[in-house]
Amino acid sequence: MTWPEVRDLLTRTDMVLIPIPALEQHGFHGPIGTDYYSGVEQSKLIAQRTDILVAPILFVGQSPHHLAFPGSIALSAETLQRVYFEAAQSLINQGFRRILLYASHTGNQYIASYVADRLNQETPAVAVNLSDGVAAIRDPVGRPSTSSQPAPFDRHGGVGETSGALYLFPTLVQMDKAERATLSVPPALSSLPPLVATGDRAATLVFLAEALKPKVTGKGTSTAEMSTTGVWSERDPREATAEQGKRASDAFVDAAVRFIERWKQLRPLQKP
Repeated sequence: MTWPEVRDLLTRTDMVLIPIPALEQHGFHGPIGTDYYSGVEQSKLIAQRTDILVAPILFVGQSPHHLAFPGSIALSAETLQRVYFEAAQSLINQGFRRILLYASHTGNQYIASYVADRLNQETPAVAVNLSDGVAAIRDPVGRPSTSSQPAPFDRHGGVGETSGALYLFPTLVQMDKAERATLSVPPALSSLPPLVATGDRAATLVFLAEALKPKVTGKGTSTAEMSTTGVWSERDPREATAEQGKRASDAFVDAAVRFIERWKQLRPLQKP
């Protein structure tokens, strides 16, 4: 967009969507920029359906647990929150007043929430973590999972994420190099992955608080310590398909658009 186009958009909306991605390995087959491309492409799909500015700021995020893999890059939480806060201030000074922070790398979720709270406490703007908005639309009363057939554990670089990549940026995925990972976890955590796979929220919270942490913490849960390929999934990434990715992406985008439209309904644009 040109600056006059952004100025024109401000006559229709005061909302901006800021992806918070990462540069980290995604196994033998996924590009290091997977979280960046996913975040930006999904944000663009959202903006095609509702007036909102998409404003990528950085490629890099908080990924110290991946640094044993060449090409992965990480910044500190302090640096990231400062950059995103100051970038948002620029947009606020231009007239944007509602900010959605989208952690397209799950490891950035607390950065997104912290920056949102700082913006709410320290500026005229109102900020929301998009993941919270999507969750409110999808599951407004927090119902637990009722699935009787839990899916295998499948997270970073696995079938779900690879399927999304095949749908959103297929030319960057090298499926001929994909390989199933051999996983290991410290004995104290060994009972948790099956519970995470069932959708157990308490188990997921406890597991992610300890797992996938930098090697220097001594927890034994950096990616290289738990996976032979960098993928964190019990499934074979070669099961991934663009069709699966489209279904998941469509569901996320639809929920995000519905939340944004609901926000606009609850708090209509206040024109100067």
